[in-house]
Amino acid sequence: MEKYYYSISEVAEMLGENASLVRFWTNSFPKYIKPHRNAKGNRQFTKEDIEVLKQLHLLIRGRGMTLEGAGKELAAGRKSVEDRVKALDSLKEIRRQLEEIRSGL
Repeated sequence: MEKYYYSISEVAEMLGENASLVRFWTNSFPKYIKPHRNAKGNRQFTKEDIEVLKQLHLLIRGRGMTLEGAGKELAAGRKSVEDRVKALDSLKEIRRQLEEIRSGL
């Protein structure tokens, strides 16, 4: 069964970053990331929020852009960034599978 919402710690683990950075990016880009809050006030992220965070991770950590530059890139066209994130995710999955095969030999 697929989850509708993910906690900030789960999202941070997916990105390989700490929760405080995810919180900072969330606060820095409220136009693109709108986490739901539960009764306790904890942030809960949807798949769409996670995709935007992955795009930000690629732009900021991968390409070394500033927050302002990443915001402009997202505003200009998220499709190209989204395609790059999907390609990287596919390559990571292929690598994981190859390492699994290699360990089985």
